[in-house]
Amino acid sequence: MDSEAAVWLVLFAAAVAANLPYFSHRVLLLGPLKRPKPVGWRLLELALLACLTLALGFALEAKIGQRHSQGWEFYGAALCLFITLGFPGFVWCYLRRGRHEA
Repeated sequence: MDSEAAVWLVLFAAAVAANLPYFSHRVLLLGPLKRPKPVGWRLLELALLACLTLALGFALEAKIGQRHSQGWEFYGAALCLFITLGFPGFVWCYLRRGRHEA
C-alpha cells in the first residue's frame, strides 16, 4: 500500500468512526440498546474511536516506513479534525432527528 492510499484509508475510517456514536443507540456500539443514549456515552465512544483511528494511522505509518514522533500540536489538530468529521452525525442526532421524534 502506498502512502496516498494509506492517507485516504485513514481519512475514510476517521469519517466513519466520528459519526458512529451518533447513529447507534447501543452503548459502546455493542452493548444494550438505550433510547435516548446519554451524552456521556457518546463522548466516551467518540474518544475511544478517535484513539482507534489514531492507532490505525500509526500502524499504517509504521508499515510504510519509519514512524515519526509527534508533538502536542499534532494531537490537538487530529482531535479537532475528528470532531469536525463527526459534525454530520451530531446534526442528524441532535438537531434534525430530535425535532421530528418529539
